[in-house]
Amino acid sequence: MTDSFREQLLEDTVFLRAEQRLDTELVDKLILQLNRIYPQILTDKEATRFRNLDVPTSVRLGELLTHLQGKGDEACREFYRALHLHVEEVYYSLPTRLRLRDPLNPLTSPQIHSQGSVLNDRGPLFFLGCFGFAVGIAFLYYYDEAKVSGGSRALGMAALGLKRKAQEVLIWYTEEGIMK
Repeated sequence: MTDSFREQLLEDTVFLRAEQRLDTELVDKLILQLNRIYPQILTDKEATRFRNLDVPTSVRLGELLTHLQGKGDEACREFYRALHLHVEEVYYSLPTRLRLRDPLNPLTSPQIHSQGSVLNDRGPLFFLGCFGFAVGIAFLYYYDEAKVSGGSRALGMAALGLKRKAQEVLIWYTEEGIMK
């Protein structure tokens, strides 16, 4: 690992505070694990402060993470061990764990451009519909209507499901073909 556990915890803090799977009970388990197994990392007085139920869970967790970062790399490593022991699915979804697991995958690496541009948010069916319409118009343009059997009747039937402007154009084209 290139980063120290302290730097990794600093990077993971935003994710951990926003994580909905870390409820009050799980945060208490993490605090008790650190207090009972490693009292040099988290004393009884500190554990009592971080287990105060009057304070929201995300605030308590943020204070705990800040406290552990101040204690050093060993405290941060033990927090990761406790997290792995009690909440394995959260541990494996941490940004630093995803990056360490697959460093070549650009989807798990931190993105430089946080906001991408969306050209069309209407979906693939809209694209296929537009593409099909364009192909149909190109087909009619390049192949004369006389070469396509029943072209004017097909245009008349196609006009039934379209909006008013497109319907008027197709009906005009159909009537013009019949007059010829």
